[in-house]
Amino acid sequence: MKFSTAFAVLLLLGCTLVQATERQIEIDSKVVTEHKTEVKGKRFSYSATTGTQPVWDDEGNPTATLFYTYYQRTDIKDRAKRPLLISFNGGPGSASVWMHVAYTGPKVLNVDDEGYPLQPYGVKTNPYSVLDVADIVFVNPVNTGYSRVLPGKDGKMPGKDQQQKMFFGVNADVKYLAEWINTFVTRNERWQSPKFLIGESYGTTRVSGLALALQNQQWMYLNGVVLVSPTDLGISRDGPVKAANRLPYFAATAWYHNKLASELQQKDLYDILPQVEDFTLNQYLPALAKGNAISSEEKQRIAKQVASYAGLSLEAVLQNNLDIPTSYFWKELLRDRGQTVGRLDSRYLGIDKRDAGERPDYNAELTSWLHSFTPAINHYIRNELNYKTDIKYNMFGPVHPWDRSDDNTGENLRQAMAQNPYLKVLTQSGYYDGATNYFDGKYNMWQLDPSGKMKHRLSFKGYRSGHMMYLRAEDLQKSNDDLREFILGALPAAGVAAKY
Repeated sequence: MKFSTAFAVLLLLGCTLVQATERQIEIDSKVVTEHKTEVKGKRFSYSATTGTQPVWDDEGNPTATLFYTYYQRTDIKDRAKRPLLISFNGGPGSASVWMHVAYTGPKVLNVDDEGYPLQPYGVKTNPYSVLDVADIVFVNPVNTGYSRVLPGKDGKMPGKDQQQKMFFGVNADVKYLAEWINTFVTRNERWQSPKFLIGESYGTTRVSGLALALQNQQWMYLNGVVLVSPTDLGISRDGPVKAANRLPYFAATAWYHNKLASELQQKDLYDILPQVEDFTLNQYLPALAKGNAISSEEKQRIAKQVASYAGLSLEAVLQNNLDIPTSYFWKELLRDRGQTVGRLDSRYLGIDKRDAGERPDYNAELTSWLHSFTPAINHYIRNELNYKTDIKYNMFGPVHPWDRSDDNTGENLRQAMAQNPYLKVLTQSGYYDGATNYFDGKYNMWQLDPSGKMKHRLSFKGYRSGHMMYLRAEDLQKSNDDLREFILGALPAAGVAAKY
């Protein structure tokens, strides 16, 4: 009996210990720290609020909690006139880490001037942050960062299919985030403030959908939407358009790696790209559309020019029937050097097990980025922002399968612009981005408003970098300056009404 009793006590104690050490994130929490910084030569103080805020269902029950970081300049007297920038990254399934500690926030990664990892890992002051002109909140969608799905009121976690319906799809994502933003704006008394959304990669799909959802479901109107390295936004560009639009990116990458013929290589990138874009639209695209109806003479002429711009052999272009897959390009461009180029940023180099093959073994740029971002964000949040938790910070979280059906986010953004004369849109792209290439970003802009009635409210800025153009020191300054100018330019003058 004594043995049985002791064993039972040990079992009970064991269960208690499991309960006590179970990793859980607080559903509703807040930690505030005070800081000082210097941006563009001016010093000011700011607060950083890190915490969690619930997502609720229609009955008011918490279904998830989202981790966020909110920066406010503290020497501002009139918060009603102070812009609020709401920031999302993409994936889907990516934490809001990339733009947080590398682009717009008050701290940036300790990396070299081209964006490569340095030790010791960590962050340093961002002298170009737009915090001087706007408060910023970085939001982590469900299962990214410290954000998590919560058990239901029965204490059980919803099933995978139910979670997808609630959170993991184009339209589910927009719906719950619009509700969350409403709560955040209300809690922080920012209804009077001019509001801006910024999204990177899949985050551009997210913010394009949110622009209309906030207007039509939350009655919240924006001043601006910023699309950093945008996805297709549901705007169709299959077939010849998809193939042709890659060429300007190919040319930029080939120029960077000195793979162009001398007469092109000696020119500046900005002198080459307009020439390649003109050829793409007026010759390459029509040639691809002809398929097997193209004459052998025209096919040979087009292939020769494509090879010249892409830094590839004529044979390689003809063997691909003029349609060069990006994965093949990443492998082929520097095959003679035994190197591959990165997908999201083709300045980065990789090495494969074999030089043969049609695609690289890995994404050279992403491994480099995770090398520096992961230790930096974990150290920064815990040690400088004082947010303590044993929950793992998900750089990429479990959100798949992602429901991509009914993606009308580009059309949603167009409709939001039409309904709101204040709303302006800025696209920012890196010329060396092979995943969401810059010419596709321009194409989105052209197709977003086919009437042309709003094109004066659409603008584009390009950079000599890749998907995360801000990692390069020169473009960190330029992209923030462009964003700062956009934010200030989207604020209407006193007395200027939102009307046509």
